[in-house]
Amino acid sequence: MANRLLRWGRDGLVLLALLGAVLLVMDWWRAPQLPSAFDSTPLHTLDGNTLSLAAMSQERPLLIYFWASWCGVCRFTTPDVARLTAEGENVATVALRSGDKQKVASWLARKQVSFPVINDADGRLSQNWQIGVTPTFVVLYKGEIVSSTTGWTSYWGMKARLWWARLS
Repeated sequence: MANRLLRWGRDGLVLLALLGAVLLVMDWWRAPQLPSAFDSTPLHTLDGNTLSLAAMSQERPLLIYFWASWCGVCRFTTPDVARLTAEGENVATVALRSGDKQKVASWLARKQVSFPVINDADGRLSQNWQIGVTPTFVVLYKGEIVSSTTGWTSYWGMKARLWWARLS
């Protein structure tokens, strides 16, 4: 019986290691790229503020959240991003092909979330970043990509990425 449990435990660890390797390779393959002029391109939020992602990432890590109102997974990650914003974390979000300003604002109000949103109604901004999957999370620090991941990520996963970026 003990041998069987040891074998199952070993097989489980091997399976977890393989799964982790596959996830790392997928994140590496889908990793977004910094657009050539991203540091000089001002972006406008729904509430009329102008942002510079490069400037926002100079003092502390910036989480950039690419999401869409039609994205099923985003229903689960968006409240966690709003929670990070409420806690004072440095967050900017990009609504990918989710409609005009009013549609995006209405969607945010229905979901009762609040964070800075750059509306990418035509998808050009996301295309410049080579975003192919929603949600995509990018952590910038001092104008450089420190980490990125796609798909579902937990609140603690986002916190850990921001913490890790501070160490680099």
